[in-house]
Amino acid sequence: MTAQDPLLITAVFAINTIVFLLYGYDKQQAQRREWRISERVLLLSSIAGPFGAFAGMQFFRHKTKKTIFLLSIPLFLLMQVAGFLLLIGWTW
Repeated sequence: MTAQDPLLITAVFAINTIVFLLYGYDKQQAQRREWRISERVLLLSSIAGPFGAFAGMQFFRHKTKKTIFLLSIPLFLLMQVAGFLLLIGWTW
């Protein structure tokens, strides 16, 4: 499997889209003062979809003051970018 594999690209896009929507849904639920998605689930989903998490935080203005999110989401982003660079065989 390579970084250019259409299945991999589709999966990464789908996962990040779902994570983005999770952040939007949780923000909506917070505004309605209804049942919320736990921070643990949001963070764990962010490991798989950090681009969606980052976009969701910015677009929905959600979890932008929580230190754990401010530190972990960029870390997850860097880890995923590094993983893709390794996958395509980029050397430092």
